[in-house]
Amino acid sequence: MNNDHRVAYWKENLRYLLILLTIWFLVSYGAGILFVEQLNAIKLGGFPLGFWFAQQGSIYVFIALIFVYVWLMNKLDQKYDVHED
Repeated sequence: MNNDHRVAYWKENLRYLLILLTIWFLVSYGAGILFVEQLNAIKLGGFPLGFWFAQQGSIYVFIALIFVYVWLMNKLDQKYDVHED
């Protein structure tokens, strides 16, 4: 892999990381802290939605983001031909 491909690979990797970390931040901090009062008006399973995000939802979203990151990185590895067989 030449230097241009390495730089392009790393830039795409960082873009994926920034997008996924932004989603994680918005869900964990935004839904669990900033918008908790508005979300608590909605019930999910008998619990206020803001409480649910703070206690459970952000963890589920984080786990889903891990799987999304693995999927994206596998595609990126194949695109730049650095995948493992």
